[in-house]
Amino acid sequence: MPRLRLALAQTNPVLGDLEGNSREIIRLTREAAAAGSDLVAFGEMAISGYPIEDLALRPSFLGAAHERVHHLAKELAEAGLGDVPVIVGHPDGPFEPRLLGTSNAPTAIAQNAASVLQGGRVVARYAKHHLPNYSVFDEYRIFIPGDELLVIRMKGVDVALLICEDLWRDGGPVGRVLSADAGLLVVINGSPYERDKDEVRLPLVTRRATETDTIVAYVNLVGGQDDLVFDGDSVVVDRDGGILARAPQFREHLLVVDLEPEAATDAQLPDDVRRIELSPGAVEAEKPAIAADVAALPDDRQQIWNAIVLGLRDYVEKNRFPSVILGLSGGIDSAVCAALAADAIGADRVFGVSMPSRWSSDHSRSDADDLAERLGLHYRTEAIADLVIPFENQLGLTDIAAENLQARTRGVILMGLSNQEGHLVLTTGNKSELAVGYSTIYGDSVGGFAPLKDVPKMLVWELARWRNAHAEALGETPPIPENSISKPPSAELRPGQTDQDSLPDYEVLDAILEAYINGGLSIADIVGLGFDEATVQRITTLVDRAEWKRRQSAIGPKISRTAFGRDRRLPITYRPAL
Repeated sequence: MPRLRLALAQTNPVLGDLEGNSREIIRLTREAAAAGSDLVAFGEMAISGYPIEDLALRPSFLGAAHERVHHLAKELAEAGLGDVPVIVGHPDGPFEPRLLGTSNAPTAIAQNAASVLQGGRVVARYAKHHLPNYSVFDEYRIFIPGDELLVIRMKGVDVALLICEDLWRDGGPVGRVLSADAGLLVVINGSPYERDKDEVRLPLVTRRATETDTIVAYVNLVGGQDDLVFDGDSVVVDRDGGILARAPQFREHLLVVDLEPEAATDAQLPDDVRRIELSPGAVEAEKPAIAADVAALPDDRQQIWNAIVLGLRDYVEKNRFPSVILGLSGGIDSAVCAALAADAIGADRVFGVSMPSRWSSDHSRSDADDLAERLGLHYRTEAIADLVIPFENQLGLTDIAAENLQARTRGVILMGLSNQEGHLVLTTGNKSELAVGYSTIYGDSVGGFAPLKDVPKMLVWELARWRNAHAEALGETPPIPENSISKPPSAELRPGQTDQDSLPDYEVLDAILEAYINGGLSIADIVGLGFDEATVQRITTLVDRAEWKRRQSAIGPKISRTAFGRDRRLPITYRPAL
């Protein structure tokens, strides 16, 4: 049985930085070659970053990416790495628009491709067949599908190549792998993180391994791209579905593993399978075996925390913000946001502002003070009472209008400091509040990034408790004041106000929102689960009426199956049938 040393390169590309991403590919290929790797695979669109969205409709962008792939092949050879085959994902084109039945839009001029580089040139190319058109994906609209499975023969092994969604769909190219009698299936991916996604992703990989009777190597991107977070978690499984190697989540990593695939045969290939044979390269001495690297998955709460931290860090770094600023109210949401920011970019780049009003409690101020001291972030106080009163007097604002004025005054302060000092403003609202519209537009909703946008209120508390326990386990000071966790939540826009004055308990609210937003259930179905009909009717009405606010809200890291934004696209003007 042949032996093959495979390297899976889990990279964090910057979208559009073709040269910078190529340098990283060269660096990791050099590292893989030094480890004796026979084949190196990078993720989906590793050269360009992913998803490229409507950049796929720009001929200039596609042409630059096409040229960069060919130039990268030459650069690898010039670096003495030409003998090592490298599989790299990239956009390709521009092509003449093609309307293939109902398979793609007639304006598509690009393909989602993977190229095999060796000896200073592109020796083979594969185009993604199945173009997802659900959740955050709209590839059906912007790409031309491929129609041929690629098999590369090297060192006596046939290696089949797929791209992401091709593995998920029955039939198509995955159905041809068995008939091609490949010994190894390499799948390059840009698969975003969702809570519990590993419970679907890993079983799929293991099932495909047993179905195709091949070793399956799944390499994924890592890093934040706008509201998406790619978690890595690259994995290699044997023909029986057993894990041979696994990369860690949420960080760049080179996973190197020794494999013993079935030897290549002379099986007759179907018409829609193309096989090419790679140069054997230099004759190598026998390599000592390397130990298998199988990373452990952290628990659910740590995964979510790490996903948000990575999404926030990459949004700040990739967009070149020097720092972030946020309001510190002493409440749980702002405390968790501040702790996330400190973990993401360091407390020395986090600026907190306490903005007490005439209704702010003493504990709100002291809890904000305590948080700032625990985290070691920059901290200042800007009282708003004297700023609010002239507006109230001149405009005659009362009740809710006066309450919202306080939030909008705070927003003005944060945006003013952002403009003056260059900070990115973080908005601290959670998913439960955004769902029912309990965020003042142009007030506490101001900001460029919302770390908790996809985090329901109950989960905010859970993450806070986990982060404190994690710190204690490491012998560190828990970052979040206990009082911020335990006290009743309140916007403190009037005396004695609490969130539950106008909302059900968050445990009930979040369960209704989960059923309505993630589950897509009707009011009758939700009531059938045991909830009060009037409460369900009121909450779902609030959700529907708040769509106009959410359409204007900042982006934030997607961690659930149905995040607000690209996952859930509903009309603003909408009168539901009763």
